[in-house]
Amino acid sequence: MNGFLEYVPGTSLLHRMNPVAKLLFAVIFAIMCFCTSNLVFLGAMLVLGLVMAASCGMMRQTFGLMKAVFVFSLILALLLILTSSSGEPLVDLPWGYIGTGSILAAVTTSVRLEAAAIPLFLTFYVTKMSDLSNSVVKVLHVPYKYAFTFTSTVHFIPVFMNDMKGIMEAQTARGVEFDQGGFVNKVRLMVPLCVPLLVSSVRKTNSAAIAAEVRGFNLRTRESGYKQYPFAAYDIAALVLVIALVVVAVILH
Repeated sequence: MNGFLEYVPGTSLLHRMNPVAKLLFAVIFAIMCFCTSNLVFLGAMLVLGLVMAASCGMMRQTFGLMKAVFVFSLILALLLILTSSSGEPLVDLPWGYIGTGSILAAVTTSVRLEAAAIPLFLTFYVTKMSDLSNSVVKVLHVPYKYAFTFTSTVHFIPVFMNDMKGIMEAQTARGVEFDQGGFVNKVRLMVPLCVPLLVSSVRKTNSAAIAAEVRGFNLRTRESGYKQYPFAAYDIAALVLVIALVVVAVILH
């Protein structure tokens, strides 16, 4: 089973798209979600994101992402409801009131974050990190060291998560009960685990740096990669579509 942000092979349209086109589509899509406050339009973009996830068989991973984003957006929504007073008053507060406008703004924020996150999330699941870094170097002329740094950061996220899981399983075997008690108790039990995780991370990072030096990292240029990344018709169509959606979002705003 593939872990968090690990490439999942497939033959869907998203898998076959040019890595640069996928990345540009996801970034512009996220920007577009912040260009409008129209809840109906944002809801349609959320549905579009779910359709993209279904087309490449990523619904399980996408629902996991949505759950995590929902928890974060719930905090923002609560702050919006308690700090902004707009619309028809519903509940009086000592410093203002909770109104219909406040609730609408909170819901809009939650839907916006969910819609903006899905395409970016899918990009990393349907694209090999090597293809992503090499394509931005060849097509966008980004210096290789910057592309390598970014993709290495993304690559190490699931590695560190697996390390943390292994450390927690080892502590559980020694009698530590992470599932008992409240949130504060869980945090208290997990803080000491940061030390072995940090040691393991430093070792892996050092090994990766040595391996990169041995393979001539400093000698890499835009011409070093042999693989080409031409744009197909569906790549251009996807970029035209997302730019058109940005125009619609600005008009609706």
